[in-house]
Amino acid sequence: MDLTTDVAIVGAGPCGATLANLLGGYGVRTVLLDQEEDIYPHPRAVAVDDESLRTFQTAGLTAELMPDVIQNAPIRYYSSSGRRLAHVRPSGQPYGWPRRNLFYQPLAEAVLRRGLDRFDHVQLLTGTTVTGLQQGPDGVELTATTAGGTGDPTRVHARYVVGADGGRSFVRGAVGIELTGSTAPTRWLVVDVENDTWDAPFSAVYCDPDRPAMTIPLPYGRRRFEFKLLPAEDEDAVVADDVVNGLLGKYYRGLPLPTILRRRVYWHHSRIASTFQAGAVFLAGDAAHLQPPFFGQGMNSGIRDATNLGWKLAAVTAGHADPELLTSYDAERRETAEAMVSFATRVGNMYQPRSRATEMVRDVFFRGVQHIPGAREYILQMKYKPAPRYTEGIVVHPAQKDASSLVGRAFPQPSVETADRARVKLDDAVGGSFAVLGLTGDPLAVLPPESQKYWDELGARFIRVSPSRTGLRTPTDGAAAEVSGAATVVYDIDGAFRDHLLERPGDEVVILRPDRYVAATCRTADLERVTRELRALISGQPVAAAAG
Repeated sequence: MDLTTDVAIVGAGPCGATLANLLGGYGVRTVLLDQEEDIYPHPRAVAVDDESLRTFQTAGLTAELMPDVIQNAPIRYYSSSGRRLAHVRPSGQPYGWPRRNLFYQPLAEAVLRRGLDRFDHVQLLTGTTVTGLQQGPDGVELTATTAGGTGDPTRVHARYVVGADGGRSFVRGAVGIELTGSTAPTRWLVVDVENDTWDAPFSAVYCDPDRPAMTIPLPYGRRRFEFKLLPAEDEDAVVADDVVNGLLGKYYRGLPLPTILRRRVYWHHSRIASTFQAGAVFLAGDAAHLQPPFFGQGMNSGIRDATNLGWKLAAVTAGHADPELLTSYDAERRETAEAMVSFATRVGNMYQPRSRATEMVRDVFFRGVQHIPGAREYILQMKYKPAPRYTEGIVVHPAQKDASSLVGRAFPQPSVETADRARVKLDDAVGGSFAVLGLTGDPLAVLPPESQKYWDELGARFIRVSPSRTGLRTPTDGAAAEVSGAATVVYDIDGAFRDHLLERPGDEVVILRPDRYVAATCRTADLERVTRELRALISGQPVAAAAG
């Protein structure tokens, strides 16, 4: 079988399937290949964050995903003596979704795969193992065998290939990209159970110098446990029923033990690819970076890869951008992914103090810092999580260095009100492409026709954000009346844009990329200049100023 497509994705896990859904929504011909016949029946990732949920929102999948998610999941930290050090319960939703959520991966993956059925131009090939990759002047040719290895091989001719095929990535090896970093000298036993009888509706981390452990409740009576193995323990011996039941028993005193679904020993890796791109081939997810699971960001980092790469592949394959745009994927994602790997590694070190003395110092600090109001909020709201900021790539930073600028950062997602008084999340109001937000007026009013045409070709939406309740109220239906040229009007129902302008009055216009990172902010009078600068970055060519 021979197939021709724009993008071929190797690996149909959460990262690859999310990218395929995004590309499907952008109208990109896509082939998704996975060596397994079906979804792996046990969870690997267990936590999904607000940034990933925002991506699933863009892909149109949250309505089906969220009913199976435990939202706003708290986490507790305990010392070796059993004393509670902290109870982290993030309540803020800066990106429009709860910060910390627990899910059952097989259910989520099923939703992602069903989402592909919406697109005639997306094809999923399961039981298909990629065995060859050859780059040429016109793209990449993949060779694959089907389950059983019988029959003629499958050949996929693609303009671009994305390797989302895990830590042992075939694609990464085929293009000769090195995976740098280290593997921790410690091993962890992961145990998944069902029919959970322990009433503990929170994740818990037991920070013991000898045997740190973690437990995470999962939907529908399931739970995960993770135990650090002692140096002398044998990997084969610790997965025996009597050993596993003994480890679980301390949590189920007086209660029936749950049913063990899976037990497996893992080594924790802190590794990152030396580059995320080789010609027309890209790496994403675990193929590009591996991190310890202590902060639950492995899968979420992969979803961020898909979010960043998807709109760029769409723009290039549609002819709206120069292929050089794709080099910004490595420039933007590799540094931020490396920061997350480093952070997860440090968190793991905190879970495993080297000695009782080290544990005492950490515990005193942990308890003391929570008595400082600002520091307590920092911990409770999980503000310590590294927030990606793109210093290079498709961003136009202010002329003067400004540490507080939102350029290169994910833009918040407040609720807004449409002209018919429907309350919606910002992303649903502005669509999935570029968005030019005018916070003080209609951004279209200052753009010459040439620039308006360029934004239209990119599929951009022009939005005027109006202060809440400032329009005229009609006597018939109560809808607000506003006239704003061709720009769509939304109302700042929660005052989020008002507060932003009070803090940063120069941000009269905010330009959002399709991944909802801020490409630029400027005063209205500077919008044409900023448009030219962004156009040059996307097209790879300098753009002359409009006449007159």
